[in-house]
Amino acid sequence: MQDSHILVINAGSSSIKTALFDDHLTEVLRVEATGVGGTGTVKIGSTTRTADLPDNAAALAAIFGALSQQGIAVTSLRAAAHRVVHGGITLTAPCRITPAIRQAIADCIPLAPLHNPHHLAAIDAVAALAPDLPQCASFDTAFHATIPDIARRYALPDRADLTDLKRYGFHGTSYAALVRALPQQSGTLPKRLLACHLGNGASLCAILDGQSVATTMGYSPLSGLTMGTRVGEIDAGAVLRLVRQLGLDETETLLHHQSGLLGLSGISSDMRSLENRDTPKARFAIDHFCYWAARQAGSMIAAMGGLDAVAFTGGIGENSARIRNGILDKLSWMGNFPSYTVAAQEEIQIAREASALLNA
Repeated sequence: MQDSHILVINAGSSSIKTALFDDHLTEVLRVEATGVGGTGTVKIGSTTRTADLPDNAAALAAIFGALSQQGIAVTSLRAAAHRVVHGGITLTAPCRITPAIRQAIADCIPLAPLHNPHHLAAIDAVAALAPDLPQCASFDTAFHATIPDIARRYALPDRADLTDLKRYGFHGTSYAALVRALPQQSGTLPKRLLACHLGNGASLCAILDGQSVATTMGYSPLSGLTMGTRVGEIDAGAVLRLVRQLGLDETETLLHHQSGLLGLSGISSDMRSLENRDTPKARFAIDHFCYWAARQAGSMIAAMGGLDAVAFTGGIGENSARIRNGILDKLSWMGNFPSYTVAAQEEIQIAREASALLNA
C-alpha cells in the first residue's frame, strides 16, 4: 500500500466505524468495531471476529491490527480523518488537529456530552498508536456556520453565560456532500433546496445558493423531527415538568433513547421494521414521522422564500419510497417541483476535506 490512503474514523459510544480511501478518494476497505466497552466484534469486509474491546483505544488497536493483516501499516497512512459532532462557535471549518484544536474540541464537550468525548478518545488513541500520523477533523456543525443570527439565536437574555446557547445544527457533513453530489443528477444546484437527512437521526436543512440558512436541529441533535429514539420537537415547559417528575438523568434517557419512533410504536426504532408491521401503533409512528417532517419543511421553505427542489439522503431518505412519498404528498400544496434521492457520502466528504487540508 502507498502512503496516499486516508482513514476516516467515526467514533461513537459503542462502536468505531472506519473507511479507507485511496488517492482517488475511492473507498477500498471498511473496518468496524462494535460492542466497545466489553466483548465485541471487529468486521473487516465480510469477515467478522470476536474481540475484547474494553475501550476506544482497544477498539482502534483492533482496527489497526485488522488493517495490518491486510498489508496496510498505520504508519504508512497519509492521515486519519475524524468525524466530530460539535465544533461550537469557533470550529467552523475542517482543520488539522493540533494541541490547540484538540483542546477546542474538548471545550465543546458541554455542548455534545454524548459525542465529543468519544471523538477525543479516538483522536488520543490514534496519537498514542501512531504519534507521527497527521490527524484532521470535520465538524457536523460547520456547514451551518452560514445560518444568520436571526435564525440561530434563541430569544434569551444577552448574557455572557448564555452565549453558547444557540441553534448550531447537525448532519453538516451529509449536507455538504449532498450539495457537492446533487448537480450530477440535477445538472445544477437548485437555488432553494430543501435537504432531508432522514435516518435514525433526522433533520431538514434550508439550503439557499448552496449555503445553510436554517435547519431543524438546534442546540443539540435532540430537537426537530421525530427520530428513531429521540423525541424531536417538544415544549420546554414539558421538559421542565419531566425533570421535576423523573429527575434529570431519567428525563435525559427518556428524551434521547426511549422516544421517537420507538416511543410511539412501542415496537422498534427501525423504520424498515415498522413498515413491515401493519399495526395501528406502527402506522401512527410512520404517519407522525412524515407529518412532522412536512410540517417543519414549511418552516425551512419560509426561510428560503420558496422552494425549487427537494433532496433526500440518509438511510430512510434513500431506501424508503413510502416515507419520501408521504412527505412529498404533504408538500404538494407547493405545486410542482423536482425531488431527488442522493446516496449519503459523509465518509468520502470527510476524506475529501482531509485531503484538501493536507494539500494546502
